[in-house]
Amino acid sequence: MPLTAILLVLGAAILHATWNIASKKAQGGVMFMFLTCLINTVFWLPFLWWYGMAPALDWGVLGWTMCLVSSVLHLLYFYFLMFAYRQADLTVVYPVARGLGPVITAVFAVVVFAEPLTVSLGAGLLGVAAGVFLIAGGPSLLRAAQEQARRDRVMKGVRYGALVGCFIASYTLVDAYAVKWLLLSPILLDYLANVARLPIISVLAWPKRSEFKAECKRNFKYAFIVATISPVGYVMVLYAMQLAPMSRVAPARELSMLFAAIVGGHLLGEEDRMLRILGAGAIALGVLVLCW
Repeated sequence: MPLTAILLVLGAAILHATWNIASKKAQGGVMFMFLTCLINTVFWLPFLWWYGMAPALDWGVLGWTMCLVSSVLHLLYFYFLMFAYRQADLTVVYPVARGLGPVITAVFAVVVFAEPLTVSLGAGLLGVAAGVFLIAGGPSLLRAAQEQARRDRVMKGVRYGALVGCFIASYTLVDAYAVKWLLLSPILLDYLANVARLPIISVLAWPKRSEFKAECKRNFKYAFIVATISPVGYVMVLYAMQLAPMSRVAPARELSMLFAAIVGGHLLGEEDRMLRILGAGAIALGVLVLCW
């Protein structure tokens, strides 16, 4: 991958892990999603006004369709991510979701978009998969079978993480097509997709409108972190996809595991830190092979 793409992915990985830790601490639901989407829309509007939205007028039917599809997929992704974080540990959900998503994306890129299947790609994906397994608990996942309550919680995390991973792969493929082949602006695509989500989330949050003030008091700082950091990180990924093959960029995003393993475990009081650091090292090695 070009150096610029690598640097973009590195920065995005740190930002992605940061806002996921904030989301986990928030333990939010639909009202948290509404608050996050609202802050995103308001906070970034002045920048978009300066940046200019004129290019979006030339997107055509296909471009706007991709934007709307992306909006719905991101909404479903965030909804199930929040649900998963309320049901299971971040150190299970996050690795499974982040590990499965890029693997699906990379395979799809090779099969559908005819990107080359190389030895380095296969080895890199294996490294990422091994790292994900270690961070998720490794051998302890097997030992957990002896403890029913722990096993049930771990398996919930695996199932929900896998579901979230499918949505990650879906929106990554849609957005990659939009910015790489339709040449849509990554900044406009991300912002306008968020704006399109706001009416949908508003309808979902309306029955719980009485909880809005309490949600602001409890989770405003976390919603602000997600709303301001998440778009920056994802736009960086979209720009990287314009510079490098999608089958390389998608797995390379898993460098966020390094940050999550070192910082997330400490902040959330997670166990098995050494195992997660070993897993993060395996992911880093896999990424280096992918970037070769």
